[in-house]
Amino acid sequence: MTWNVIAVPGEPSPELVDQTVIQFRSDVFDAVIGIGGGSALDAAKAIAGLLKPGNSVMDHLEGVGPELAYQGPNTPFIAIPTTAGTGSEATKNAVLSVQGEVGFKKSFRDEKLMAEYALIDPDLLASCPTTAVAANGMDAFTQLLESLVSTKANPLTDALAISGIQHVRDSLLPWYEQKEGENVQFRSGMAYAALLSGITLAQAGLGSVHGLASPLGAFFPIPHGVVCGTLLAEATRINIEALRARQPESPALAKYAQVGHLLAQGKADHKDDEKALASLLRHLQDWTQRLDLPRLGQFGVTEADLPRIVAHSRGSSMRTNPIALRDDEIAAIVRARL
Repeated sequence: MTWNVIAVPGEPSPELVDQTVIQFRSDVFDAVIGIGGGSALDAAKAIAGLLKPGNSVMDHLEGVGPELAYQGPNTPFIAIPTTAGTGSEATKNAVLSVQGEVGFKKSFRDEKLMAEYALIDPDLLASCPTTAVAANGMDAFTQLLESLVSTKANPLTDALAISGIQHVRDSLLPWYEQKEGENVQFRSGMAYAALLSGITLAQAGLGSVHGLASPLGAFFPIPHGVVCGTLLAEATRINIEALRARQPESPALAKYAQVGHLLAQGKADHKDDEKALASLLRHLQDWTQRLDLPRLGQFGVTEADLPRIVAHSRGSSMRTNPIALRDDEIAAIVRARL
């Protein structure tokens, strides 16, 4: 057995994928194995897809370039996540980024890119630093919540999302805050929740947080999980207010209330959805503080950047948000976390 190792130092770029494909496309590989967080898995997924065809990933990125259909053939991809958050082990898309003024964050997406095998082992999370535990854990929770209230949600994805949310509730903060001792139970819970979040987002779509994560991650050096974690409470509040005002009969309101009841674990009035909605927002705000999620201003985002961020936020994720948000509502989500 022989192998080559490629390091993925940050969120992967098209340049990294293309350079790796050029370097190794004349060799024959039985598999490409991605070991690491979402960045490593997405890079490996894209490289596995292009080693045999040998063309540039820019040919296939959504919203960039010619958007040619991917024909394959792909090299078998094996996903081994060492963080609990992105769910990339269960999705067909590899997210690639170019940072800067004219940056972008787009997906190379095709069924052929799915992992042949995904190895989910909580022991591989044992050395995960607490900052990654917080950011990745909130990414998983965001994906579960957004897919639950998505306009493409269905009973099957709802059941998986609710199960994942329960495991985040029981595992994320205990894993993050536990200083010593055995925490395999919490690692297992988050590994399971992250896997489910990948399945549900792939089937039901996402929402406004991930819509904003695309331009914020492209224009500023902000890790994806940090964007999700720091925006989730405000985005949920704005969604609930907009639904109450314009679509009070939306099933998303009842789903948000269901999550509020779950997080309260019987402490809220189970017959009062208004109390449950308030409980949901309190929990999300409390998690944001306890997980020490930074504000966007720490990464250089200012009030002057809001129009550009809003203008580039209306991608595929925003289209499955439970309600179409106005520009001022999207701006308010970001402004609250500057």
